[in-house]
Amino acid sequence: MYDKKKHSVYATLKLFRQRLYKNDLIILVQDFGAGSRVFKSNARQISKVAKTAGITKKHAELLYRISSYLKPKNILELGTSLGMATSALSLGNLKGDIVTIEGCQETAQVAKAQFEHFQLKNIELINSEFNIALNLEKIRETKFDLVYIDGNHNKKATLDYFNILLSNINNDSIMIFDDIHWSKDMTEAWEAIKQHPQVKVTVDIFYWGLVFFRKEQEKEHFSIRV
Repeated sequence: MYDKKKHSVYATLKLFRQRLYKNDLIILVQDFGAGSRVFKSNARQISKVAKTAGITKKHAELLYRISSYLKPKNILELGTSLGMATSALSLGNLKGDIVTIEGCQETAQVAKAQFEHFQLKNIELINSEFNIALNLEKIRETKFDLVYIDGNHNKKATLDYFNILLSNINNDSIMIFDDIHWSKDMTEAWEAIKQHPQVKVTVDIFYWGLVFFRKEQEKEHFSIRV
């Protein structure tokens, strides 16, 4: 987490981001509420979505380092958005397989075009509501080594995804929850996750919560700043 080395891959992450920042095409962005239902749609420039809703440079680089260090074979992401986090996961382990789910059709199309442009061939993008996608046979039958959840920032939805995905983890899996202190609601969800009997170790880095499940590990909770 404290690796200050300027990895060569960071240049690709920067180009991925800049290509979105320069794209002023207007798309219809759908926001999803509880139960993955669309509650509003806004016409917005891709560049503005990337700058306001996309993962930050610092966080993308950390996500790359986590993926590179753990070398997860199977990765699941809830909330593709424009694909900036997905690209970091992909570049961290090009031999791994990523399934990323995005509910908004036009946002998903932009992300897919980005993946094709940068030849990120280990990504499968599913354009679907989360609740529907998580019931697909392909998802239900896969054990994921890394799960990154950056979608519906709602206590009930977050806990629902967590409980559903418990059947998709193995002993060495890691779940990463985005924006755990974004609201009182999300902090309550994070506290509930920490207390789950299958959870062994958690790491709170303020903007993310990392969850580990290794049965041989003593239950511990850490808070650090990176």
